[in-house]
Amino acid sequence: FRFKDSLAEELQSADLVISHAGAGSCLETLEKGKPLIVVINDRLMDNHQLELAKQLHRDGYVLYCNCSTLVETLQSMDLSALKPFPPGQPEKFASFLDKAFGLQ
Repeated sequence: FRFKDSLAEELQSADLVISHAGAGSCLETLEKGKPLIVVINDRLMDNHQLELAKQLHRDGYVLYCNCSTLVETLQSMDLSALKPFPPGQPEKFASFLDKAFGLQ
């Protein structure tokens, strides 16, 4: 896609998502419970996408590769090895802020 306001509909119907390793893209996909392969752009300065992809992979939530290893990753992937991503807990953050600002 060149640009879309939302990919929610496409994500909902997807069996597998292949995406760049942007935090928003990764989290939105994982929160929908979809298996995810992140393709890192190793030409980025301070490659934060690689850091995120590696951590999500270490935690068992995603597979990751770069453009040159995507085909190999698709051929050898075992999606059953991926763990479900835990749901967010925004109430914990809200509670933390309340305590930090003396509202509790």
